[in-house]
Order: sequence, then structure tokens, then C-alpha cells
Amino acid sequence: MASPKNQNTPASARRAKLEEARRKERARERRVRIITISASVAVVAALVAGGGYLMAQANEKDKKDEQAKTSPVTGERSWDKLTQEHVATKVDYPMNPPVGGDHDQVWMNCNADVYTDEIPKENAVHSLEHGAVWVTYNDEASDADIEALTKKVKSTPYSLMSPVKDQKDPLMLSAWGKQVTVKSAEDDRVGQFFTKYVQGPQTPEPGAACTGGLDK
Repeated sequence: MASPKNQNTPASARRAKLEEARRKERARERRVRIITISASVAVVAALVAGGGYLMAQANEKDKKDEQAKTSPVTGERSWDKLTQEHVATKVDYPMNPPVGGDHDQVWMNCNADVYTDEIPKENAVHSLEHGAVWVTYNDEASDADIEALTKKVKSTPYSLMSPVKDQKDPLMLSAWGKQVTVKSAEDDRVGQFFTKYVQGPQTPEPGAACTGGLDK
């Protein structure tokens, strides 16, 4: 009768080592899969949370913009039935800065344009007709407010800014038929006025150009 095979032969030992190596490799692969899946879940969760936050922020901005457009601007003055004839002469406007009326046939460029010298009012009124907001200031305005409003205008198409030395208040905002005096560049009405009246419903010629005009 043949004796049983020795279970501790070199071949058996090699097989045992190979099986142990394979077991460890399978365990390592499982750990890698678990880590990968966990990381993917975390990334997806972060993206979903981030997307939800951005969407919430966008919705909040839309609500604020809608509120700004529908709410009256505190202290705003309005004028109706403004004439719109093109003239080649100076116009004696009833308000300063003017917010409408007859005007020059050429508009001031108002594509986020900031003028450091006074500009012809007749050309600026034409810009208002195209839906621009005109920021003006006199010598009493602070350098900080002028700098802040300059940044605002330079980032806003359909707006322009210039000094008007003979206006009665340091800082004023004008659109076609609309005007408000603000206390500073930080006044909440600045943002509201821009949101409400840049290409707003008061615009006689919405979509008309703010480039290709006079660039003093």
C-alpha cells in the first residue's frame, strides 16, 4: 500500500504562498474599490451640495433683482411726456442733470464709459433715450465715492459717468424720466437704480447702440 503524499513538499508550500498572495491582492483590491467608491460618493455629494448652493444663490439673486425692479426707488423723481426731437442747438432743460427731452442726434458712448470731464448734456440725454443710466457728481463728492461708482459703471454696459459741477447734490443717478440723489456709493438705491433702469421699461429706444457715438 502506497504511503500518503507529504503535504509539506516544496510544491505545496509554493501553492500555499501563491494562494496567500492572491488572497492579499483580492483584499487590497476590495479596499481600493471601497476607497474609490467612497471618494466618488463624497465628490458627487459635494457637487450636488455645491450645485444646490449655487442654484439657491442664483434664485436669491433673481428674487432680489425682481424686487428691485418692481419696488419704487425711495426719493426718486419722475418726469413724463418728455419730448424726443433731435436738435442742433443747446437745450434749456428744466432739471439738472437732464433726464430727457430734445437732444443732439449723436449719443454719448455709454458702454461702461467713464468721463473725467464734463460732457455735453444734449448728447448724454440721447444716451438715456437708449436705456443708459448716467452717474453724475460735483466737487463735493468724496474721492472714495467717485472711485467706487467708477468701478460700478466700468462693469456695467449701458451706463456712463461724468462730473456735472452745477448739479445741486454731490451724487446723482439719472435714467430717461427718472432721477435720484444718493448719499454715497454704498447707498442701496445705487444697485436698485441700475437694476431697475439699465435698459429698463422707461427706455424709449431699448436695444439702441451705446457705442459708435460721441467719445469726448
